[in-house]
Amino acid sequence: MNNSIVNLFFIIAICLVVYLLFRNLDFKEGMSTNGSSTTPTPTTSTTSTSNGIAGSAQNYAANIKSVTIKNQDVLLISKYRTDYENTILNLYDLINSMMLQTALNVDPNNPLPNLQQLTQLDSAKTALNNVMKYVDASH
Repeated sequence: MNNSIVNLFFIIAICLVVYLLFRNLDFKEGMSTNGSSTTPTPTTSTTSTSNGIAGSAQNYAANIKSVTIKNQDVLLISKYRTDYENTILNLYDLINSMMLQTALNVDPNNPLPNLQQLTQLDSAKTALNNVMKYVDASH
């Protein structure tokens, strides 16, 4: 039981570090305007409507690519790949143990909340599999 509690605190600490890391990153940098006012001028409004929705799609895509590259530079996946994989595997094990614990605590009179929690945990496992594939592909 103590090992489970230690693992739980370890995972919570990792989640807290990841949360703080992403909270302090400025993801809006590539999508901000260059100091222009927030209220559009009549010419800006006319230009955007004459080009349609796709008029600025190329710039939007370039901004997204820029933010993605900056994020990848911060994560240094090639350098910390094994650490990330170990973290993902530990999270996967934690979710499996949480799923077993949830399955063993299903209330026969009201099973829906526990079954919904199992579904959410299974969805988290799928998300972790996708993250692992991304880390593996990024080396």
